[in-house]
Amino acid sequence: MQLRQKINLLAIAPLILALCAIALAVRHQATLLAQQQRATVEAAYLASKEAELEHYVSLATRSIAHLYESGRNDAATLNEAKAIISRLDYGGDDGYFFIYDLHGTNLMHPRQPELVGRNLWDLTDANGNPTIQRLLARAGGGGGFERYMWEKPSTRTVVPKLGYVVVLPRWGWMLGTGIYLDDVDRALTKIDTQVSGNIHSTMLWIAGIAIASILVIALSGLALNISEYRVADAKLKVLAQRVVRSQEDERARLSRDLHDGISQWLVSIKLQIESGIVKLSGHAAQPESARVSFDRAASQLNDVLGEVRRISHDLRPALLDDLGLTAALDHLCHEFSEHSSLPVQFASHGKADQVSDVGKTVLFRIAQEALTNIKRHAGASAVQVSLEGEDRTVKLSVSDNGSGFDVAHIAEHPQRGIGLRNMHERLEAVGGTLELTSAADGTHVVATLPRC
Repeated sequence: MQLRQKINLLAIAPLILALCAIALAVRHQATLLAQQQRATVEAAYLASKEAELEHYVSLATRSIAHLYESGRNDAATLNEAKAIISRLDYGGDDGYFFIYDLHGTNLMHPRQPELVGRNLWDLTDANGNPTIQRLLARAGGGGGFERYMWEKPSTRTVVPKLGYVVVLPRWGWMLGTGIYLDDVDRALTKIDTQVSGNIHSTMLWIAGIAIASILVIALSGLALNISEYRVADAKLKVLAQRVVRSQEDERARLSRDLHDGISQWLVSIKLQIESGIVKLSGHAAQPESARVSFDRAASQLNDVLGEVRRISHDLRPALLDDLGLTAALDHLCHEFSEHSSLPVQFASHGKADQVSDVGKTVLFRIAQEALTNIKRHAGASAVQVSLEGEDRTVKLSVSDNGSGFDVAHIAEHPQRGIGLRNMHERLEAVGGTLELTSAADGTHVVATLPRC
């Protein structure tokens, strides 16, 4: 998997997880709210119906109160009361009153006349509950509400019913009415359907937002990748140009060193040897003069060997491979002090050599570059170099008391600060960091690398 794909995944995956969590939380809260709303609506609906039922029964008892309070209980009086009650209804075919005696015999039922005169004491519903017995028990306890199953006249189906019954003890009657709860169930089912639709719509909105966000992130990531790719490509081209330029500069320096130093010395040595040969072939007094020429040529050969060692050391110091970074830096500081006449204090602390071979080379080159800059530009009178091995890092510090420079200005200048950029790029390539501070009282360079 490519890096940009990993970045996109790391950006999109948390968003998807967050939106899924939000969707689940919203769904849970919406479902919980819907349940609470359903319970509240059901309770309020049933409370209003209970109040209506109680009011209907109160009206029914008042409609026969003149007969009941007359003290008469003859057949004519009872039949007249039954006739009055049977004519009372509300809400169409399903709103009616019924009368039972206290032994479970039906005395009046305007919607089911076939039940009149039948004893329903042992009547049970599909669950085995004794319907009439429970109604009589509720009425005998002072009246109240009871749920049971009963046939609905308008549909001829058995559905749940909420009844309200009272007892008329002087006549031995149970008077009651009720509402069928399937209407309540339909109303609540409608509410449930609406809530489910709202939840579904909310989930679709969240899904749409998630898809839109993912598309925005993907497109932004694509645009960013294209932009970063162009920037990286431009930086790579600049870096390649710098590498080529550095190689050419190094070759030019080597060419100058070879031409101006070694080449001239070799020409001089050649001439000295030729002169010595001529002198040896001459008369007897010439050997001493020839010896002087050969001695001068030998001395110049030693100078050539020294120059070759210097060039070799600049290209790749042997001390770095043989004795390590600390010894190589110490030798570099002594050489710099001898050639520049600037006093250099070098100090090493801890296990400073525990970095990779590439890291050692990078730190050595940074020290070389920093000392070269001090010699050329700083105007310093003292230099301090330290190498510290810490728990997780190795730190190289190069400080001087020179005049300093404007770091921001040098960094932005296209023709200057190449050495500083090289330092940054060398360290970045091996996972290190470079800190550079400069003021009127001196410059401080700190290069940090992770330990291996």
